[in-house]
Formats: sequence, C-alpha cells, structure tokens
Amino acid sequence: MSETRALLRRIRVWLVFFIVCLVLSGLTAFPLVTELHLAESALHGWASPVADAFPGLAEWIGRVRAGLDTADQRYPFLLYGTDWLAFAHLVIAVAFYGPYRDPVRNIWVIEFGMIACAGIIPLALICGPIRDIPFWWSAIDMSFGVFGVIPLLIVHRMIKRLESLTAPVGGVRPMLPV
Repeated sequence: MSETRALLRRIRVWLVFFIVCLVLSGLTAFPLVTELHLAESALHGWASPVADAFPGLAEWIGRVRAGLDTADQRYPFLLYGTDWLAFAHLVIAVAFYGPYRDPVRNIWVIEFGMIACAGIIPLALICGPIRDIPFWWSAIDMSFGVFGVIPLLIVHRMIKRLESLTAPVGGVRPMLPV
C-alpha cells in the first residue's frame, strides 16, 4: 500500500470517527426529557455512588429535569430549539463528507470545525453565567471543544502531509485513490 493510500485511509478513519461523534451528539439532543428522567433514575439507583460522590451533580440533574418537564408540559415549543440543535449537529456532520471525499480540496471544512471547537470555550464562559449554569457544567461543555479539536488537528496535519505527497507536477495534481 502506497504512503498516499495509507495516509488517505487514516484521514478517512479519523473523519468517520468525528462524523459518528457529531451524529451521536446530535441524536441525543432530541430525547432530552427522557434522557434526564433516565439520568435522574440512575443517580438514585445503580449510579448512586456517583451521586454520593458528586451531590451537586444529582441536584443539577434534578433541576434540569424539572425544568424540562415544565417546558415539555406547559411550553413544548421551547424544546423545538433543541430539535434545531440536534439538526445542526447532523448537518455539520454531513459537511465532513467533503473532506472524506477529497481531503486536500476540502481542508477548509476541517479548519471550520477547529474554529467551531474553539468557539465553544467563549460561548460557555459567557453564556453559562448568564443562563445560571454551574461552572463545572460549563467546563464539561468546554471539554467538547477541547476533545473535538484533537481529531481535527490530527486530520489537518495528515491532510497537509497528503497535500505535499500529491503536489502538482507540471500543474496537474494526481488523482487520489478511492
């Protein structure tokens, strides 16, 4: 297997991993009410050692569950916003198909993703306090940007290497293997 082919395969594996994570993250935004009920039940059941170790977590999950229950019962249209959040994750995941097909030409999507990951930090630091979100929860939110950028940085570096291996000779770029 040529170095170009092996590099392209590694890029695609990382991109599939990233796409799957985006899709899973998006899909979990649809059933929030059910998820919060399950989380609260777990913290009072099999995960009670976690609740005992982190009492603020159980309190926060209960508060969020109560808020979502109220919204779901009295103002269900508010949850439509989280449906759009889920949809946005799915649409962004689709955008990463471009670099999957042609990483060098679509490296801008990777760079866009890295900028989005960096943007999570100021969003959480600014909006968290405004929305009365505990700092430790904002830190969890920020971790999505920190951990999300890691595969993108790896892919970006590999794409730059691929670009150097497939640099145009005489103005013609060789086709990437499928």
